[in-house]
Amino acid sequence: MPSAVLALLLAAALACPSPAAGPRAEERPLPRLDWSTLVPLWLRHRHLGLQAKGWNFMLEDSTFWIFGGSIHYFRVPKEYWRDRLLKMKACGLNTLTTYVPWNLHEPERGKFDFSGNLDLEAFILMASEIGLWVILRPGPYICSEIDLGGLPSWLLQDPGMRLRTTYKGFTEAVDLYFDHLMSRVVPLQYKRGGPIIAVQVENEYGSYNKDPAYMPYVKKALEDRGIVELLLTSDNKDGLSKGIVHGVLATINLQSTHELQLLTTFLFNVQGTQPKMVMEYWTGWFDSWGGPHNILDSSEVLKTVSAIVDAGSSINLYMFHGGTNFGFMNGAMHFHDYKSDVTSYDYDAVLTEAGDYTAKYMKLRDFFGSISGIPLPPPPDLIPKMSHEPITPVLYLSLWDALKYMGEPIKSEKPINMENLPVNGGNGQSFGYILYETNIASSGILSGRVRDRGQVFVNTVSIGFLDYKTTKIAVPLIQGYTVLRILVENRGRVNYGENIDDQRKGLIGNLYLNDSPLKKFRIYSLDMKKSFFQRFGPDKWSSLPETPTFPAFFLSSLSITSTPCDTFLKLEGWEKGVVFINGQNLGRYWNIGPQKTLYLPGPWLSSGINQVIVFEEMMAGPALQFTESPHLGRNQYINPALLPRLLGCL
Repeated sequence: MPSAVLALLLAAALACPSPAAGPRAEERPLPRLDWSTLVPLWLRHRHLGLQAKGWNFMLEDSTFWIFGGSIHYFRVPKEYWRDRLLKMKACGLNTLTTYVPWNLHEPERGKFDFSGNLDLEAFILMASEIGLWVILRPGPYICSEIDLGGLPSWLLQDPGMRLRTTYKGFTEAVDLYFDHLMSRVVPLQYKRGGPIIAVQVENEYGSYNKDPAYMPYVKKALEDRGIVELLLTSDNKDGLSKGIVHGVLATINLQSTHELQLLTTFLFNVQGTQPKMVMEYWTGWFDSWGGPHNILDSSEVLKTVSAIVDAGSSINLYMFHGGTNFGFMNGAMHFHDYKSDVTSYDYDAVLTEAGDYTAKYMKLRDFFGSISGIPLPPPPDLIPKMSHEPITPVLYLSLWDALKYMGEPIKSEKPINMENLPVNGGNGQSFGYILYETNIASSGILSGRVRDRGQVFVNTVSIGFLDYKTTKIAVPLIQGYTVLRILVENRGRVNYGENIDDQRKGLIGNLYLNDSPLKKFRIYSLDMKKSFFQRFGPDKWSSLPETPTFPAFFLSSLSITSTPCDTFLKLEGWEKGVVFINGQNLGRYWNIGPQKTLYLPGPWLSSGINQVIVFEEMMAGPALQFTESPHLGRNQYINPALLPRLLGCL
């Protein structure tokens, strides 16, 4: 295709979508009603929407190229949505893609949350205001390196549950969720004046492929609830041939130039002459605890993006901006070994976890700018960062002392897994920790199925861990009254693979001492929600002892005299736990890396005193440090001082 023609087509593709709300029609005092006056101008030409015609996408009557980028609203503080979306627009992209996490939006069956950081409608409307089209990926399964691939854990209360199939218990739950979700989404579609030009049907089902009736069911579930825009599927090379659905456009996920042949051969073989699109071009990769920090060179990214566009394909950058697995939302992988994902979802993406520019951003902005045919808007200024003096914990509460403020424990003859605990209105426990207690009268070999990591105590003395690899542990002989305790952490349910049905957490089945099942358990749900900490009033804490007993909560305060800015929390000397700032769960830390710091957004801080609580499992450090840098070992991070020269427009 000649470069001049390409430039014109791409200029059309970068055109801003119409606003999501237009002027109200006027009623005129005429003998006969002129129906055209009831249709706002910005809707009169919205009849066809995004279509697949031959090798091209068409938006109404114009050839359209999708230059997209992924940002997940639930991984970014709401106060920063506009900043990230403006940076996307300034990079030369025209389309936002985002997943919708069912588990966060329906934490309890029939109770929905679309507020604050989960305000999907506000995010989509903001994208429209900025001039971005939207491709929505509502699942119900989304993968996304989020707990259980975005499926709510209460589904696993059913012992016969078959996720991602037409099993009645699953489809009934999906139907109720889609009833609620689509009532919010339908008015935001292109043909209704909104920015949503396409909707994805589930996600990467070809790699799962357990029920041939499932994808047609999801397609119909979307259409029956008013989805009228172009439908897409998304699969990697291994699943592409099995993930297709009649009447739905197939797209592909890939990372390297070696896979570009798939763009033509695989897509053509499964659907003939249709527009080509890479729904996920992976700009980096996610990290797992104990593994390396994954990076992808910016020159390699530019080379592959250029090759994809030169091949006549639309593209979506996954991720444009990754953000953070705040709280306990991270997922896990489990093929040969169980590996949970770190708190940061930096992904080595085009923008950093904190929204800063990278070498990838500079090169991609130059590339998309060179073919857009219109000037790109100037990139927003950097959000300032701040370091603070180290703070030391001043108050302390051991977990064992905290138990007396938890109320009566759940009593059960046998262990109960996390999802089936009689808590949260009968919906079980989704995230966090769970503590099991029982009395024993002898020493011996303790064994059981622990998911995912259980620290074993005799009274309050830690004697080791049970997990996927260590399934037995010796319990020493202790004279007198002996309480056996196991503190089990849900480190993240698997988000991808064949075994998602087997993701119940806690103690699974019986716990044995010398091959005899233990009985009469006392169980504490330690979900560590905001309401959890409300039980610990000021009078419950004590001064920090010289030798703390672990696990324990440590309380300190961060004093800020100026306007709060973003910062990064560094926990040198601490081993493993979770940090809470002003009630916000920043996520997990673990000294095995690769993550070295926790991102602390400025909007979550206030001028004055900020409460800091650390839950530490093993060993406390001398202080908490605050730094301006994430220490991720990121590839080609841009020094802020160089930005004016590199961008040429600040």
